[in-house]
Amino acid sequence: MTDAGLSVITFEPEPPTEVGVTMSILPTIEGAARVRWLLLTSLALNVCFVGAAGAVAFRYTGAVPLTTVTRINHSVTGRLNQIAATLPSTDAQLMRSELRADAVKVARAQADFRLSREELRSSLRAEPFDADAMRAAMAANRAARENFDRVLHDVIASAAAKMSVVGRNKLADWSATRGTASAPQ
Repeated sequence: MTDAGLSVITFEPEPPTEVGVTMSILPTIEGAARVRWLLLTSLALNVCFVGAAGAVAFRYTGAVPLTTVTRINHSVTGRLNQIAATLPSTDAQLMRSELRADAVKVARAQADFRLSREELRSSLRAEPFDADAMRAAMAANRAARENFDRVLHDVIASAAAKMSVVGRNKLADWSATRGTASAPQ
């Protein structure tokens, strides 16, 4: 007993009864070293995968710069300006001046062509459907298209008559698919 009236009890550890017994949180398993290496390897792989996923997520979270896309001009003036851009400068000026001089004729032919397409669409949507009216609208559309082509060809022909030999050759080599003058084949 101690002087405060309390007694101290001490425990003596018992000698181990089995040889090779250790205190561990993990239960004893045969091949425990392999299990530990497996756990460490699994942890390392998980850290790698999480790091890779984080890198990919970080890469694609920022603002993506978009490239500027030029608007494609499919108008008649845009097409003729594309052709003129491939010509020598004096010939390009001739082409553009002819287009400006005949702009009213080109616009009128283009408007007639668009109106004939609308009449054709209206005849297709009509109830009750009239095949003869559709055939007449198709014939009017075909005539309007031919007139539009004739007016454009007249503009190009009148410009070509005033162009240099080099300009006419470039005009002859112009490719609608590539938008540039191509070598003769």
